Amino acid sequence: MTGLGVVFRPQLPPERLRAVARAADDVGLEELWLWEDCFREGGISTAAAALAWTERVRVGVGLLPVPLRNVALTAMEAASLQRMFPGRATLVVGHGVQDWMGQVGARAASPLTLLGEHLDALRALLRGERLSVRGRYVTLDDVALDWPPEQAVPVLAGATGPRTLRLSGARADGTLLTAATSADGVRQARRLIEEAAKEAGRDEPHRLVVYLLAVTGPDADARLRAERAAEGLDPASDVGVAGDAGAVATAVRRLAEAGADTVVLQPTGDEPDPEGFVRFAAEEVRPLVR
Repeated sequence: MTGLGVVFRPQLPPERLRAVARAADDVGLEELWLWEDCFREGGISTAAAALAWTERVRVGVGLLPVPLRNVALTAMEAASLQRMFPGRATLVVGHGVQDWMGQVGARAASPLTLLGEHLDALRALLRGERLSVRGRYVTLDDVALDWPPEQAVPVLAGATGPRTLRLSGARADGTLLTAATSADGVRQARRLIEEAAKEAGRDEPHRLVVYLLAVTGPDADARLRAERAAEGLDPASDVGVAGDAGAVATAVRRLAEAGADTVVLQPTGDEPDPEGFVRFAAEEVRPLVR
């Protein structure tokens, strides 16, 4: 069955998260996803709060920009979430928006090298290994977690370009694609990921999560065009969907057929009723998606 989730957009103030997370839990939504966009809400703090306020919903953070984070801290936070809320937290790491990384003096000369080193070290630490490495960006001297996770912790990578998609296939446990990804883009991503995984000698499942820009209610078409423009997409492109539950479910199925394991509905930044959007996804869209 295709997984289904919803994004809590960080254009909303963090104090709104509690009501949205509880709504997601109450209606049986499978996944609630959070962002760590500069300079809004922290991904780990909001994830911990959402998990503490709820009982069932799984919480994803997509994504944590690696230039902002020491890998040991990422591992400590990931392990803590998994031990406190077993099986309910998913973390994605990625390049981050390069302009934002430049604003805080953290822009890497080689984002691909940084992400690869971070992924390798993070996955090793979460396996309970003691690690000493000296890379171009990641340096660790006899580091091991005192409280490693008690079960395997998948680490996903955010990716758009072919080199990062191949890196994710070779060195991550899954991949997150942005809402700018069409069904053809999902197919291409899946192909590149699987090619790289095979070349790396990996045969374990690789989870592919895709955001889908989704708008419903009055003026849905106009709001979708405006959101595309705000995201720098062609307002006339076919990325995203506007309409009722049937239209959204059709778009979800299209991405699933292209290779997505989980589709996460991304409301517009000006969504007037985020709790209502969560209920729409769980009660109206979910029954139409298998």
